[in-house]
Amino acid sequence: MTHLKKMKVVILAGGFGSRLDEVTKSIPKPLVKIGKEPIILHIMKIYLKYDIRNFYIATGYKGEELAKFFLKKKKINKKIKNKLKFGLSINFSINNKKCKVTLLNTGLNTMTGGRVKRISKIISDETFLLTYGD
Repeated sequence: MTHLKKMKVVILAGGFGSRLDEVTKSIPKPLVKIGKEPIILHIMKIYLKYDIRNFYIATGYKGEELAKFFLKKKKINKKIKNKLKFGLSINFSINNKKCKVTLLNTGLNTMTGGRVKRISKIISDETFLLTYGD
């Protein structure tokens, strides 16, 4: 399974989460908790079971909140906000498994296909996995 470590996973996390409007006014849908953990961690843990550890998260609505979550910070500065536009890479651990998370702001009103197209510049022509997180 070592070849899977290099596999890339794109998680779409930029939607407005309008069906959860009451909760998603302050956080993006991927950070809504199921039990004690946010949706995005549940998704990532599924891939980690198969030793897939390279995540690209296409953000939009409340993307800065995702950056705060992965950076474990209460606030983020202008420099971090700027990096979100071009890809902010973070080393992150889940259950003692190290993984790489790259957050990319794919636009507030960008639809699904547009998010995939924008992140394709980073993925290039490699095979990747795609999951809805929003």
